[in-house]
Amino acid sequence: ERRRLVAETSDLRRRLVEQAADGQIIGSAPSMQRVFELVESVATSDASVLIVGESGTGKELVANAIHDKSARRDGPWVKINCAALPKDLIESELFGHVKGAFTGATTDKAGLLEEANRGSLLLDEITEMPIDLQAKLLRVLEDRTFRRIGGAKSISSDFRLISSTNRDSILAAKEGHLRQDLYFRINTVTITIPPLRERAEDIPVLVRAFLERYRSKHGRPVEGIAPDAYRQLLANGWPGNVRELQHAVEHAVLVARGREITVSDLPETTQGGQAVVAKAVPTGSLEEIERASILRALESTGWNKQAAAALLGLRRPTLYSKMRKHDIPQRRP
Repeated sequence: ERRRLVAETSDLRRRLVEQAADGQIIGSAPSMQRVFELVESVATSDASVLIVGESGTGKELVANAIHDKSARRDGPWVKINCAALPKDLIESELFGHVKGAFTGATTDKAGLLEEANRGSLLLDEITEMPIDLQAKLLRVLEDRTFRRIGGAKSISSDFRLISSTNRDSILAAKEGHLRQDLYFRINTVTITIPPLRERAEDIPVLVRAFLERYRSKHGRPVEGIAPDAYRQLLANGWPGNVRELQHAVEHAVLVARGREITVSDLPETTQGGQAVVAKAVPTGSLEEIERASILRALESTGWNKQAAAALLGLRRPTLYSKMRKHDIPQRRP
């Protein structure tokens, strides 16, 4: 029995490391189930998708999942952050240029629109793209042809467009941050990712995944989290969302002196942050938290054991073992 439990624990750690390292989206909250359903629905089409969510919620992970599940998965997967580059550079990166088009253009250069041919293109933070450049992009989306900067040759590109923004997209269109005609072109389907504070029931699974990832990555002996430190993580408001939680767990793994993370190992911003405890977050001992997490996963999947196990990062036999341990019936009561 002990050998079996050790083997299951080792396997669980391996799967959690792989899950977090592979950038898989983790969550069993109903709002995240809707995200998963939409990803599955839109992935097989070529429809333009707009992903909306606060910074740190995982918009790029959702975009990656759409591309990876699409018929274009073997084609190019090209990304650009519109908020990270000045206007002239964004235009050059997207459209490319010919030699001599401007100072410093010493050679011909293909743009990302060209590179994305037969693949997918992610325009991250599209609402930060200058309005005049949005108009130029709109023309490309209408007939899938364009010219390099300074060039006369018309170039065709067959790509699937995925866009993202941390703004309210409708408000951005009304306020002039996003052309309304472009807005209607890019959001055939809109996927909204909830902030972590609105799906705090996912925090235990996320913490477990990040803990296993970073203890493996950094070769640290940390095996668990003290109850008071766990409660602190559950209670924090996480304005930086999943990314902030991820960084907090990595910080704690690196500075922990023993095999258990304590409150003092957490970042100061986490220790002193404003507590925003969601009603769905389980409280009590770690055993109670685990039992509640399993029940939520089962409920959200209609008691489909394979799907619930996947949400929790477990093998199905391990889920059955934990259900017996926590006196959870095999069928919905």
